[in-house]
Amino acid sequence: MNRKPAVAGRFYPADPQQLHAEVTAYLGDVAPTDKVPKAMIVPHAGYIYSGPIAASAYARLIPAAGSISRVVLIGPSHRVVFRGLALSRTQAYSTPLGDIEIDKAAVEALIQLPFVEYIEQAHTLEHSLEVHLPFLQAVLGQFSLVPIVAGDASPEQVCQALELVWGGPETLLLISSDLSHYHDYATAQALDQATSQRIEQLRYAEICGESACGKVPVNGLLLLLRRKGLSIKTIDLRNSGDTAGDKQQVVGYGAYVVD
Repeated sequence: MNRKPAVAGRFYPADPQQLHAEVTAYLGDVAPTDKVPKAMIVPHAGYIYSGPIAASAYARLIPAAGSISRVVLIGPSHRVVFRGLALSRTQAYSTPLGDIEIDKAAVEALIQLPFVEYIEQAHTLEHSLEVHLPFLQAVLGQFSLVPIVAGDASPEQVCQALELVWGGPETLLLISSDLSHYHDYATAQALDQATSQRIEQLRYAEICGESACGKVPVNGLLLLLRRKGLSIKTIDLRNSGDTAGDKQQVVGYGAYVVD
C-alpha cells in the first residue's frame, strides 16, 4: 500500500498541473546557485505561507537532478505522541505529481536501532513530510525516500539515525521545521533571528519547541554537524506576515543549508 496524500487541496493544490505550476513559479523567483547542499532545514506550512522560503532552499538542488538519488526526510509529529522515531511499512509516498519509492534497505537498517519502530498512524496524516515532496519531485525528478517522523527523541538518537543513513553525494538529509508560532510580527522577527543564530552556532541544546516545532530533528542534525566539523548557514528568514500578509499573529520560517 502507498501512503496517500493527506493535505493536498489544503496545504498545496491537489490538481497536478496547478501544483507543478505553483512549485515552478516559487522556484523561478530564486536566483540560481551551483553549490548543492548535503543537508537542509526547510519549513513545512501551506505553500502560500512558506512556499517562497522553502523554494529558496529547493532551488539549490536543481543542479543535483540525476545525482541526488535518495532523500532522508525527517519531520516532527503533529498528531501522534510517541517516543523515538517512527518509520512506515508503505511501499511509496504518493503526491499529485506521482509516487516516490521508499528506500527499503535504509528503512531496514534504521529499524534495528532500539528507539526506532514502525508506527503507521504517525505517517498517515502528518503534513511535515508530505509538503516537501512536490518540491523534491520538481527539482530532482526520480529519487527514493527515507521518511521518518520524530516523536520524543533525544538529539543523540536523531544524530545516530542520521549518521547511519548519511551516505555520500547521492544522499540529501532534509529536516522539516517551522520556527516561532503566533507572535506579532516584530516579536517573531526577534525570536527567529535568535533561533537562527543558535542554529548557525550549532547550539542544539538551546533550541526548544517554542523556537522551532521541529526542534527534535533540528537538534539531532546540529549535533551531527558539530561532530563532523561541518557548518550550516541561513539563506532565508521570513514569516507569514511577509508572505500571506497578516502581521498580527505570524509563524516564522527559515531555510538553512549545509554545503
